[in-house]
Amino acid sequence: MDTVVIDGALGVLAENKQRWARLPVREKIGYLDTLRLRTNDAAADWVAAALTAKGLSPTSPLAGEEWMSGPYALLGWLNAALTTLRAVERGGDPLEGLKVWARPDGQVVVRVYPTDLWERLLLNAYAADVWMDPSVTLDSLPDTVAAFYRESDPEGAVSLILGAGNIASIPPLDLVYKLFAQGHVGIVKTNPVNEYLVPIFERIFAPLIDEGFTRFVRGGAPEGAYLTGHELVDDIHITGSARTHDAIVFGSGAEGARRKAERRPLLTKPVTSELGGVSPTIVVPGPWTEADIGFQAEHLASQKLHNDGYNCIASQVLVLPSGWSGTDKLIGALRSTLAQVEERPAYYPGSDERQNAAISHYPAAERLGAGAARTLIVGVDPGDAGAYCFNEEFFAPVYATTMLPESDPDDFLRAAVEFSNETLIGTLGANILIHPKTAKDLGPRLESAIADLRYGTVAVNTWTGVGFLMGRAPWGAYPGATIDDVQSGIGFVHNALLFDKPQKTVVGGPFQPFPRAITQGQFHIAPRPPWFVTSKTAHIVGERLTRYAADGKLWRLPGIFSAALRG
Repeated sequence: MDTVVIDGALGVLAENKQRWARLPVREKIGYLDTLRLRTNDAAADWVAAALTAKGLSPTSPLAGEEWMSGPYALLGWLNAALTTLRAVERGGDPLEGLKVWARPDGQVVVRVYPTDLWERLLLNAYAADVWMDPSVTLDSLPDTVAAFYRESDPEGAVSLILGAGNIASIPPLDLVYKLFAQGHVGIVKTNPVNEYLVPIFERIFAPLIDEGFTRFVRGGAPEGAYLTGHELVDDIHITGSARTHDAIVFGSGAEGARRKAERRPLLTKPVTSELGGVSPTIVVPGPWTEADIGFQAEHLASQKLHNDGYNCIASQVLVLPSGWSGTDKLIGALRSTLAQVEERPAYYPGSDERQNAAISHYPAAERLGAGAARTLIVGVDPGDAGAYCFNEEFFAPVYATTMLPESDPDDFLRAAVEFSNETLIGTLGANILIHPKTAKDLGPRLESAIADLRYGTVAVNTWTGVGFLMGRAPWGAYPGATIDDVQSGIGFVHNALLFDKPQKTVVGGPFQPFPRAITQGQFHIAPRPPWFVTSKTAHIVGERLTRYAADGKLWRLPGIFSAALRG
């Protein structure tokens, strides 16, 4: 471990933290613009490096994941933050033009997607709403937006970002949030799994590095421990697992467990975090057709197999009604899809061990695919609160199902919400799949179920991962966790509209693909959303979306639409 390099990096940041905090908004806007240009310039190299590390071909549709969850995600945030800071600079309201309303109980909601015609075209029938903390009112909402930029004499700080090793955009997204939302300078320690991206990140952030506002360092646990305890680090943001969080905050082994039980952390600096958990997908019974079952089976497989399951937000437990005629059909279609989706190398360390651990708890688990690379566990007892799959994040291509006895849609949904809240560990994200007719029949009871779910992002007829890509939407666990019971984390990131008190993000999408292609009288699943692991054109769409996000040139849209319609 080169402590001289780390000390030097932190020394430079500490010298410049006050200058950054008080830098005029106009200059920060200039940095955002520069970052956008530099991200576009580095995008192809970024994606190529990730594909090589993960053993994927650039001509495989799976390459689309690296475009969309890499440079595209960062560009989306930069664009949204530019709009916000431009409003701040001119003394305007960052929420101007957005739909804002109060639910019947008074909770304030802001629609953050779509915001213009082009967003409506790019993601037809998708929407994202941010639900505020119940303490926020319609009158007080403006005072809870961009609070940092209303401070007359803000104090600077040095933030340590302990980066994730799975999704490539997480470290730079966490960094820009610290820089532009909180006014902190930042040092990023990358995870050893993806430290190959450091040269790409340094290339993108070169202007901020040159001015002493940002640094990147490599290393493992020893470097992380040295950084977290360093006197020049003012606060810390962690992306990882709750186990890693607790080891950092309380220490490891018996002594760490004792400290946690006694609420005596070793680390007393402010710590925010985005951690994993066991994410449910709730399937509400309804009048599903064979075409619906086929489409949603691919949807479920994508919720699990995006990045081969190495996602903190991967769906892990499929919650089904036992008395519904569609349950066995959906499990059968999911089984078939898991077996047929293109296989990929298990690049993330420990994947095989975690998969084998799941199988050891469920000997009847099915190994699927040519290389037996996927695992399906059917029929876990929902009454077994201590079940392994309810309490341990798989972080691997392993899917479990459980069935509740309720068959009435309303009764089932209420039971599924209670099961998810009370039995599954974690509070990051939950998904609901529901037929439009059933949703209409339930009316306000569906919104009540969404309100009752204690998750930071709730997705209806789409995947919570879509919320990750929407830069204006806050991303993080449901509020209320504590340092000794961290669940899926404390605080939010992304959040380009700079809400101070968000509670959750609710993302909605279409239950059926549109338009649905018909060939020889049969329904076929086309077009697929480009984040589906079954999309045939995701690599093309992903690159074209990235280039459009970089320059906003409208002539790019027809190419995006034509590729998407072939998906």
